[in-house]
Amino acid sequence: MKLTTKSEYSILALIHLARHKGDELVKMEGICTKYGIPKKYLEQLLFILKRSGYVRARRGAEGGYCLAKSPGAITLAEVIRLMDGALAPTESVSEYFFSHTPLEKEAKVIGVLTEIRDYVSERLEATTLADLV
Repeated sequence: MKLTTKSEYSILALIHLARHKGDELVKMEGICTKYGIPKKYLEQLLFILKRSGYVRARRGAEGGYCLAKSPGAITLAEVIRLMDGALAPTESVSEYFFSHTPLEKEAKVIGVLTEIRDYVSERLEATTLADLV
């Protein structure tokens, strides 16, 4: 697993929204300024997060973004899977994005990578936005 800026910026944006309680709308420009995220890029990420049910948006001068779920209901694992795919170090040990790879020929290597996948997955599944705000 290697995080791209899609996951990293999405997590930062969600943490920023989580720090604003309830239905308080947050301007996208504030998120861009705080974390140095290019506006067009953040627009794309927020669209994906909105389409996937993590944020709500309202247009207009009084518009902005807020979380569509409680911070305790959003795990790091699901955000990373949404943006970057598998948490596993190789697809041949992935539970959600399985694909055959050449490493399958070495069972001991697959065993080590499966242990790594399990640790990373359990840690990220157990960490919610509420733990990070």
